[in-house]
Amino acid sequence: MRVQELYSRLRRALRSFGLARRGNVAITFAFISLPLIGGVGVAVDYNRATLIKASMQSALDSVALTLAKNAGNLTAKELQKEGSQYFAALFRRTDTKKPKITVVSNAGTSTVQVNGATAMDTTILAVLGIKTVNINVTATAAWATQSYLRVALVLDNTGSMADAGKLPALQTAAKNMLSKLASADTATGAVYVSIIPFVKDVNLDPGNYNASWIDWSYWVESNGKCSDSHYSSKSSCVSNGNSWTPTAHSKWNGCVVDRGDAGGPNPGNYDANIVSPTSSIQATLYVPEQYSSCPQSSMGLSDNWSAMTSLINSMNASGTTNQALGLQLGWMSLNPTGVFNVPAKDTSHTYAEHIVLLTDGLNTQDRWYGAQASIDARQQILCDGIKAAGVTLWTIQVNTGGDPTSTLLQNCASDASKFFLLTSASEIISTFDNISFKITQLHLSN
Repeated sequence: MRVQELYSRLRRALRSFGLARRGNVAITFAFISLPLIGGVGVAVDYNRATLIKASMQSALDSVALTLAKNAGNLTAKELQKEGSQYFAALFRRTDTKKPKITVVSNAGTSTVQVNGATAMDTTILAVLGIKTVNINVTATAAWATQSYLRVALVLDNTGSMADAGKLPALQTAAKNMLSKLASADTATGAVYVSIIPFVKDVNLDPGNYNASWIDWSYWVESNGKCSDSHYSSKSSCVSNGNSWTPTAHSKWNGCVVDRGDAGGPNPGNYDANIVSPTSSIQATLYVPEQYSSCPQSSMGLSDNWSAMTSLINSMNASGTTNQALGLQLGWMSLNPTGVFNVPAKDTSHTYAEHIVLLTDGLNTQDRWYGAQASIDARQQILCDGIKAAGVTLWTIQVNTGGDPTSTLLQNCASDASKFFLLTSASEIISTFDNISFKITQLHLSN
């Protein structure tokens, strides 16, 4: 019985008392006592019902939020099973009849609705024949639908990531994030993700050796074979009267170094922006390098979730740290600049763009510098440009080795809440979950 019905039942009972014309003192006292008993009963049982409903609402809210994160990957039967199990773990009151919940998922509106029903046995009101109170609760979770999402994951694959379980934790965290982003992919083109593993170099896929954005002019100097095996560069080989046979471009392993002039970044700041590569400006082109610690190939924006998962599973740890190159190509991956195949945007939608940069170390080496301060200065220019372009930049420092807190990463983040300093590998997983939740803007809609 609903709480509001209790008063009606009580009023009808009291009106029937007024029909009696005869009786003794004991009976009269009983009549006088009934309103008191009823009033106390309503207050006591109503308060209990209110507490039960609040507890049930809190549990259903948690169930709805949890189910909505993976609703896109589960059948109706699986949602019902998971919802029932999770609710049973959260709602532990013993003063109700066995509650029942039903889960309804609506892919069209990106919502999951969870309905709960139970009944409470009354105590004092039972003397009036009101033996139960029915309690019904609903919670709905949904994704905000104002913006489509484009997310670049810029992930440290350097040698130190092999320590303290960091790389396996990153792989788990990144795959969890992909799962959550996939759940938010409720319409064609709604969510795209790029993945940029970085070390000192970034791998732009050896299959691109004929791409127009590559400058092969530096390749010939160090990639080839001298007729005298004592010499390993073209200059020394030829200057000593020998012949030099360059290595075919098709043998390239895919790695590139920072853009810019050979002697350092030129005034165009091409290492710190996303100006389209053009053969008319050599410094805008990417320079191939046969780096022995070349990471896994990068992937431009995609909604091929299984392919992205495979890429993450294949990551390994090797090489030194150049955050700036990974970050620059992460930004490049969000824009149709000729390096990555970037899907066109639908003008009927707005877009939210994010870059998530994770690293476990400070900068150690780029194309020109071996000093952290010099590399950091270039990266700060890059970070300022990313934020000015309206891209949200999340930065994560995994500091298990006692390094100083990175001022650079703090300054690069879009705001203080988007910088994370972690001291253990396990925190990578919870941090990625936190960021995923915020990026997808999951919220309770009721």
